[in-house]
Amino acid sequence: MSIRVTHAHGDHIAVTAANGTEILRYVYRPDPDPFESRKPYAHPVRTLAGRTLTGYRPSDHRWHKGLQMTASHLSGQNFWGGNCYVHGQGYLPLPERVGSMRHDGFPALTVEDDRLALTEELTWIENGGAQWAREVRGLTVHSVDEAAGAWALDWSIRLTNTHDRPLRFGSPTTEGREMAGYTGLQWRGPRDFTGGTVFAPDSDADAEKLMGSQGPWLAFTTEHDDIDGHSTLVFAHAPENLEAPHESHWFVRAEPIPTVAFSWAFFEEFELPPGESFAYRYRLVFADGAWDRERVAAHLEGMPW
Repeated sequence: MSIRVTHAHGDHIAVTAANGTEILRYVYRPDPDPFESRKPYAHPVRTLAGRTLTGYRPSDHRWHKGLQMTASHLSGQNFWGGNCYVHGQGYLPLPERVGSMRHDGFPALTVEDDRLALTEELTWIENGGAQWAREVRGLTVHSVDEAAGAWALDWSIRLTNTHDRPLRFGSPTTEGREMAGYTGLQWRGPRDFTGGTVFAPDSDADAEKLMGSQGPWLAFTTEHDDIDGHSTLVFAHAPENLEAPHESHWFVRAEPIPTVAFSWAFFEEFELPPGESFAYRYRLVFADGAWDRERVAAHLEGMPW
């Protein structure tokens, strides 16, 4: 299925499928509130049938915005947004610790019949204005398949430390909060994903048991409110991610809120020395219908990296 791409310069890039459904809006003009960690995000994200798969500024966490790159604990700063976890004191509103990610431009943006590939340059800025890191981000929309009722988004990051000191990456769990190791690329679902079904390959574990686990992919299905229908999201690691020096673990909840993060510092902190970089590649599949384990595995197998 072909796609159409529109660019509202200075604001967002939107991808519309041939059936007229806007399946992705990538907003690079940040929202105004610094406490929510101003940075780009993808919302709304929809299936080909038009089912919305992302939540935006939910009442429980206003800084949750669709699909976004985050870092909840980075050398004492919060590039996630909202309250900061402080061991022994819980979550505190510390606006002086909330950083931001500045959009610097799109050095490459190509559109083919059924594929969008863009490269974005960003700067990570701590709350005082110092530039700590340079990011090269890649987003690719592909495999828009009307017969399967699915499409895919590849999201990559290469982050380079431009600070004069090592950058220390962690999470609430590395700060002392048990099984709350969220950081990295994060998805927040809409309310009707609450209580949905989460599963992984070769496991009968549910969301609660999959929290903090490792694996090549994770899937999340739900039955929607308002309409008669289901949707499925698949979160997948590129093969090299599982061999990266910083081990990734799943942060996943179906209740009380629906969210998944590819956490690169769930249980242990790591440092990025000045001038050095790390990189990850991720794939997300957005599908109509309630897919099972076999269908997810077969679909991923048919989309080589």
